[in-house]
Amino acid sequence: MQRQLISAGLTALSLILVSLVPWTGADESNGLGDVRSFQHMSQEDIVAGRIRFEDIVAHGKLLFDAPLTRLDGQGRPATTGAGAKRVASQPDFIRTSAPDSSSCFGCHAQPRSGGGGDFVANVFVLAQALDPVTFSVDPLFSNERNTLGMMGAGPIDALGREMTRDLFAIRDAAKKQAARTGLPATLPLSTKGVAFGSITANPDGALDTSKVSGVDRDLIIKPFHQKGVVRSVREFTVNAFNHHHGMQAVERFGIARTGTADFDGDGVEDELSVGDITAVALYQAALNTPGRVKRTDPVRAAAVAAGEAAFSTIGCAGCHVPQMSLNDPIFCEPYRLNPEGTFNDTSKSFCFDLTRDGQKPRLERNGGGAIVRAFTDLKRHMICDSIVSHFCNEKVVQEGVPVDQFITRKLWDAGNSAPYGHRGDLTTLTEAIEAHGGEARAARDAFVSLPRTDRDDIIEFLKSLEILPDGAPIVVPEAALKSGFAGK
Repeated sequence: MQRQLISAGLTALSLILVSLVPWTGADESNGLGDVRSFQHMSQEDIVAGRIRFEDIVAHGKLLFDAPLTRLDGQGRPATTGAGAKRVASQPDFIRTSAPDSSSCFGCHAQPRSGGGGDFVANVFVLAQALDPVTFSVDPLFSNERNTLGMMGAGPIDALGREMTRDLFAIRDAAKKQAARTGLPATLPLSTKGVAFGSITANPDGALDTSKVSGVDRDLIIKPFHQKGVVRSVREFTVNAFNHHHGMQAVERFGIARTGTADFDGDGVEDELSVGDITAVALYQAALNTPGRVKRTDPVRAAAVAAGEAAFSTIGCAGCHVPQMSLNDPIFCEPYRLNPEGTFNDTSKSFCFDLTRDGQKPRLERNGGGAIVRAFTDLKRHMICDSIVSHFCNEKVVQEGVPVDQFITRKLWDAGNSAPYGHRGDLTTLTEAIEAHGGEARAARDAFVSLPRTDRDDIIEFLKSLEILPDGAPIVVPEAALKSGFAGK
């Protein structure tokens, strides 16, 4: 595999001054009047090393933050947000069926670019596929979801890839064993301490995946979307640009796949190049990793320590796994298992080190690997039941996943990522814990039965997990934050 690996560290992105680049198209307007928000970036230039990592990421940030316009290709009058040709008319902007935003930053804004969103930034998943569009927010038509932060997206993407490789290796071992013995071979599916059921291979090579749990039967870990149905930052990016902005990536909607350079019929051809999508994916992958705030007050410090211990004791850490090991911290874009219509040619990869490049704080290096303290197992669980039914609110099946199952929420940003719950309708961490049912019911009941002081300790622990200021170390003394930490 040909890989372009950068060696120089990325300085704070806040120091990179990025202006809107005038479109130097056929009108030769010299930047006067209405102009495009960006010029395209070439994947070939990226792979050849003609563009610095800092500039690739800066271009990705520009595309993420810039209010996109008609000149850029914003809007999709002839297509749905699911990429199908549309029969009925499409409103220019509509909160339910989308396009619903001028920029990624419009929703991913808390505490800064790349973060999450308030309830007002909720999206209506699967409404984008409807033709005609729906103006209703009734759960019969779509699943209302809160916008999650993308901080730490690179490590999460990388973990998903390694876990997938492990599950594939177990599958292949079962097939080899069945072929060698002439008998069905059943092996447990476990990776990084997380159990995903078991798989049985028959001597003829057929697989029985009926006992696989918490992941699709293709065994590909899909760590993005609250249902765990998207496998990479790149796939997420291609989907989101089309869904929310009507900006269509050439790799999925270009002439090679659709026979036209203007599939969405808005008059703008080739709206996002392969290099553009690579840049936005790398920008998100290089966002800083959430970390910890070290309490200065001894009473609060003691509460955090006690709360962390209690978090494990009552069973929360069974799904919200405190840490996982990443064997290889080198993140390469694209991913070879990206689905059809998402660029996956790894001979044209660009790579960087998640522990040494990108925004600070970065992953903690551990020998040749790294530690990812995300508090998730990247597995789907049923989290509601007939008694504790708050998370049973969704009605529309997404990608075949049962409506009561969700991927374990990452908690490494819990301290400053309110509101909570997949709909963003829970205002406190206590409410979020109390809303857990199903597989999480025992841990939830254990929490509820604790004395008030012990419950408060657990909340204090969760509050110490934060998206930290740019340039910070992975653990920041609270006093430094209060004194106006400036990333130095």
